[in-house]
Amino acid sequence: MRSNAWLVYSVLGFALAGCAATPQPEQGTVNREPTTANRNTTVRPVETAHRYADVNGVRLHYAEAGDGKLILFLHGFPEFWYAWKDQLSEFGKDHRAVAVDMRGYNLSSKPPEVEAYRLATLVEDIKQLADHLGAKRFVLVGHDWGGVVAWSFAIAHPDRLEKLVIINAPHPAIFGREIATNPAQQQASQYMSQFRAPGAEAALSANNYAALADGILGEGIKQGYITEQDRVAYIEAWSQPGALTGGLNYYRAMGGASGPGAGGAPNAGSGAPSAASFAVRVPTLVIWGERDQFLLTGNLKGLEEFVPDLRIEQVPDAGHWIVHQKRELVNRVMRGFLSGAGW
Repeated sequence: MRSNAWLVYSVLGFALAGCAATPQPEQGTVNREPTTANRNTTVRPVETAHRYADVNGVRLHYAEAGDGKLILFLHGFPEFWYAWKDQLSEFGKDHRAVAVDMRGYNLSSKPPEVEAYRLATLVEDIKQLADHLGAKRFVLVGHDWGGVVAWSFAIAHPDRLEKLVIINAPHPAIFGREIATNPAQQQASQYMSQFRAPGAEAALSANNYAALADGILGEGIKQGYITEQDRVAYIEAWSQPGALTGGLNYYRAMGGASGPGAGGAPNAGSGAPSAASFAVRVPTLVIWGERDQFLLTGNLKGLEEFVPDLRIEQVPDAGHWIVHQKRELVNRVMRGFLSGAGW
């Protein structure tokens, strides 16, 4: 009992920082347009449609709103398309805004093999999804693991992107350096070993996902930026068969690596990475909540060496979940970057 409790709190460290079968559309919370109570009421609601794309050997579910140039949103652990519901409402006004359930999550396919979650495969998912959506060039936005995939996509396929937006997600070369040389980041990253542990699913799903719900959503419910309807939606997504294992397999696919390599590039933790190997030749905005306890601000130091066209927006009073905590700020800063105003 004691070891289980220790595992719960260990695997929740990151959260507290701030399939063979083809899935079919469901009528539950996660596949409906968010209600007014579940939206940021300062943005005009736009219709959200739910669709599927068969790409790279899996079926990916995605939500989309609006028309125009594609802006594609990638979520992290343990979220799903719904994490971007306010951005769909905002950017769907003048873009084709698409938020995907990454492979392994919610209504997308959940291959059982850990190898199916390697970074190069995830990057290929996004490339083929963009092809499916008919976008030769587009804007890519990623948070957490979605940001890691977005960094890697930009390194591997800069010709496909107009702009890149990263929210609290480390560049692979910088993260490799921090893991190798920064004791604080080493300590902050201990949760990764627990995410790979065989008992992680049981610990996180106990009592109707109480540990995840309390650790990720509890503070937001107290402060009012997460609603009870949001909590129900997240529990429904986590309850999809295989979804929790799918999310944890992102960490397991890293193996013992100290940091994820980018789309087949050499792992940054294997030595001093060259700027050329990990260069991001795309105009890039990084938004970073400074209170992120597990992805420290050291991940911003020297970033300009790898990203020549870089803007960084540091937010002192936000943490890892800045997309929810500061949704209006995130939308405003993204708007300025996409329009070029003030940059």
